Amino acid sequence: QVQLVESGGGLVQAGGSLRLSCAASGRTFSSYVMGWFRQAPGKEREFVAAISSNGASTLYADSVKGRFTISRDNAKNTVYLQMNSLKPEDTALYYCAADPRGDFEQDAGYNYRGQGTQVTVSS
Repeated sequence: QVQLVESGGGLVQAGGSLRLSCAASGRTFSSYVMGWFRQAPGKEREFVAAISSNGASTLYADSVKGRFTISRDNAKNTVYLQMNSLKPEDTALYYCAADPRGDFEQDAGYNYRGQGTQVTVSS
């Protein structure tokens, strides 16, 4: 079993930055692809970014490309999401997920996910 705990969310003005963290339990973190997803009220869950087990490869949704950066520190069992130039439409509950089966952009395919951290961007 892997437990994921997100932190770093909050309220920020448009144009601002936040860094989200996702701390994982267990000794197999370094073998997992990790992903970030978000869900805004009344909307479906949306893929944000994913990173390979060794951090060498990343994938981003078009809506965040160039503004968000996913990274990981396997020694700390933590994955990060640096969010810059935030927009009101980035407001959502952000959560991390681990160990996908197949398509990295599909939330349902991940074996583990956290409870999320709220990000609110004011205009």
